[in-house]
Amino acid sequence: MASLYTKTKLYIEANSEAWDNEKVLLQNDGSGDYIKTWTYSFSKPTDSQIASYETAGNTAESNTAIDAKRQTEYLSWREQLDKLYHDINDGKLDKTGSWYTHIKSVKDANSKG
Repeated sequence: MASLYTKTKLYIEANSEAWDNEKVLLQNDGSGDYIKTWTYSFSKPTDSQIASYETAGNTAESNTAIDAKRQTEYLSWREQLDKLYHDINDGKLDKTGSWYTHIKSVKDANSKG
């Protein structure tokens, strides 16, 4: 189940705005999360509007987790640049190069579906 934060953020972005901590405040007083304050120029989302972002919210949260996992598996930027240098030097700036094969292996192991 997607968090209220994620679904609210998607609603805000759908209205061509960005999340602003001064315009929205989420709170939980023990009975669940809710929007405590809302000062955007467009209407605060209804419960049904928030619910309509469940699938997109689940996808966004899943992709965020996958991106975080990928970051731990990618080589440092220095190592990646070294791979690129050697690939260019060896004439392998294509799908046979060591940089490409490393990146592809990380992406394949952590697919976004």
